[in-house]
Amino acid sequence: MTIAQFVVTAAQMRDIEERIFDAGMPVAALMEKVAGAISRRIQAILKEEGRNYVFNPFSLFPNHLSQVPKIGILVGPGHNGGDALVIARELYFQGYSIAVYCPFAKFKELTGFHANYAKSLGIPFYGEVDSLQDCHILIDGLFGFGLERPLTDFIATVIDEINEWEKFVFSIDIPSGLHTDTGEVLGTAIRATHTFCLGLWKLAFLQDQALEYIGSSELIDFDIPIADILAILGECPTIKRITKESAIAALPLSRHPASHKYKNGHLLLIAGSRRYNGAAILAGLAARASGVGMLSIAVPQSIKPLLTAELPEALIIGCVETENGAIRDLPPAINLKDYDAIAIGPGLTLDAAAVVELILESDRPLVLDADGLNILSHLGAKAIISERKNHTILTPHLGEFKRLFPDLYEETLNNRVLAAQIAAEMMGGIIVLKGAKVAIANPSGYVWLNPESTPALARGGSGDVLTGLLGGLLAETISKFTVESVVQTAVWWHSYAGILAAKDRTELGVDAFTLTQYLIPVLKEVIGNFETGDR
Repeated sequence: MTIAQFVVTAAQMRDIEERIFDAGMPVAALMEKVAGAISRRIQAILKEEGRNYVFNPFSLFPNHLSQVPKIGILVGPGHNGGDALVIARELYFQGYSIAVYCPFAKFKELTGFHANYAKSLGIPFYGEVDSLQDCHILIDGLFGFGLERPLTDFIATVIDEINEWEKFVFSIDIPSGLHTDTGEVLGTAIRATHTFCLGLWKLAFLQDQALEYIGSSELIDFDIPIADILAILGECPTIKRITKESAIAALPLSRHPASHKYKNGHLLLIAGSRRYNGAAILAGLAARASGVGMLSIAVPQSIKPLLTAELPEALIIGCVETENGAIRDLPPAINLKDYDAIAIGPGLTLDAAAVVELILESDRPLVLDADGLNILSHLGAKAIISERKNHTILTPHLGEFKRLFPDLYEETLNNRVLAAQIAAEMMGGIIVLKGAKVAIANPSGYVWLNPESTPALARGGSGDVLTGLLGGLLAETISKFTVESVVQTAVWWHSYAGILAAKDRTELGVDAFTLTQYLIPVLKEVIGNFETGDR
């Protein structure tokens, strides 16, 4: 595993740091190392933002390139405040105008030493936050990881006032006021523009509710020995962060020269209705992009011509339909054992309940989405999934999750990672809890979190694209990779396609059909990186 894959709770990070200090690493030396790295990154970011400002009036940097920004430092009583003071000192030596807001009378010893030295240099300290209002940039060092109590009284008022200023804010380790594990706002929290996560990724960075406070983020690696990490997390950590390198491991990038379609998987996609024919098309286009050898799509008879026109290479199976245009039955000629995987749900409507029940009784690997999940919620999800004889992958968004697990939803409202983990253990299946940061959990309690995302995916039909892509990849690679690896790859591939599309077309310009057109460019980029050795 690489450093980028590790994800820790506050308690785990505290234990890892304790091992480092017990081994002889001086706290002061580590503080200098971390703060030095952050100060260099801040300077690099400000220079880049300054260049952008000349060409981009929407740049976060508020001044003309020729104006040196004034930087305000928010200093807390602990080591997070100490980091901030070292950064203040380093930026002061680089010629920046620095002002420190320090509302606390008592400090940890090391932080107090840094405060005294900064004062000796002539850096001004203030007890009123209004003194920083004319600063262009703020650096948040009020509270680090591990905060658990809500912020109240004067410090809550201060943070609310800072947020109203809408300035460019760098946060050290985590925005002050966020819970390190859940990302929950503890009363109030700093809304950072950019956050430097120190050492290892904290769980909050992968919780949706924290994202508007974290802003953009990056890891400041200070060379924690892998042995110390594994001593606390175990040789096989329960929670992992998906990286590009781990995701592409299950991509079918090359094929045997003598390969043929029957060796590259056969997917049965069951989707669509007269009302929602587009869902079947989107899922089909994504399944096509997966590279699956054979693609069969079962749809209501009335929309078969639409699918045939869009996907001429697929076998489109027209099905008897209900009065409302939903699939009523699958044709008798369909033998479910002929397929390597089945994906069902997009656009079905609840009228297709009988077909969903039939598929749930099959012994094929199964991807269940959309109305497939809504129908499952009426059938007794836990009993049905736990009795299936093959892998079942459920891909709910938060609303579908609530319908499937109403009690669990209420219990884990502030922790999506825990919600997915418990649901997977309860069901005996794999849960793909969709959101800005997708959480994938298996029945053994392991969780994989996808950090790659874009708001461009918050469009109707994006989930249908994921279903088709995942179904196709599952059918194609289930005999070669673990099902968990395949799911991680599909989730990453889907989100990275959204990122590429947003770069070309802006976040507003990425509809679900456009998303399907960017699935192959992801492969082209990955293959290009392999050929150039950039991994």
